[in-house]
Amino acid sequence: MYKKLVLAALAILATVYGSFAQEYKNEFGFKSDNDAYLWYGQDRYYTNGLFIYFRRALNQEKLKGSLEKVTYEISAGQKMYNPYSGYRPDPNTHDRPFAGYLYGGLQTSLFYKKESLLKIGLNLGVVGPDALGEEAQDLLHRIVGFYQVQGWDYQIANEFAANVNVQFAKLLHRSSDKSVDFTLDTYANVGTTYNGTGVGVLFRAGDINQLFNSAHYNATISNKSKTEKLKKKEFYFYAKPQLNVVAYDATIQGSLFNDKSPVTFGTKPLVFSQQLGFNYSSPRFTIDYSLIFQSKEVKSNAKAHQYGSISMYYRFN
Repeated sequence: MYKKLVLAALAILATVYGSFAQEYKNEFGFKSDNDAYLWYGQDRYYTNGLFIYFRRALNQEKLKGSLEKVTYEISAGQKMYNPYSGYRPDPNTHDRPFAGYLYGGLQTSLFYKKESLLKIGLNLGVVGPDALGEEAQDLLHRIVGFYQVQGWDYQIANEFAANVNVQFAKLLHRSSDKSVDFTLDTYANVGTTYNGTGVGVLFRAGDINQLFNSAHYNATISNKSKTEKLKKKEFYFYAKPQLNVVAYDATIQGSLFNDKSPVTFGTKPLVFSQQLGFNYSSPRFTIDYSLIFQSKEVKSNAKAHQYGSISMYYRFN
């Protein structure tokens, strides 16, 4: 009898431990954007972006009202922009300015029980030579054996960068078998670097979770979760067509105030983008690969642009 009680207790503990072992409240990872991920030799416009993130979920038992989850995020990132090629020593051949953007950021994400979310972030940094775009691209090209970079002498001038970013998304519909859904996704940027807004519709198909538990919105981390996930693991295809309204872009137009950049252009007020990708997420890991296609952004002879994005995240307690 004693042995049976001990075995039963151990079985219960193992079940409880197994359920809690699936919950991690911290996440660390990176995202890399590069047009080389298209695998056909393109190297232009938004040519590289590298970002690192740390996220943490608050105790969900202490949340009140309609809140399901709250997370905080610390990030740092760098973006690099080129004309049609990174080898453009003659500024008369530039169809987009050389530009670097370096920043650090903070963000709060609020996830609601009825599957809507609000993200508010602040990024501080610099646009211009102090963003080290030339040095980073030169190092990258030397490591992988690409051509010599020239033309950064005509890059966008130094300017302090401060931006507030807001994102709001809301579930529109999910199929009865929980395998397909559509989500309204909007954003707005206000600051000295980017000013604009956009609206899109996210389509997901496969093994998907609620928005407040999905890797797509960096919500896989939990801290004493109150709602069970639809799936222990996510694996899905997604597509997001989006219309963007561009009011200002310092990497194209230079300083919002007293610009001293040698090469600048105007921006197209409307830019259409389409993102296609796959996401796999286990309780511990996320890997995401997507392709982004964008219509023409610059008032020059610049063409439309495409690039790839790879994200990897690891969760822990």
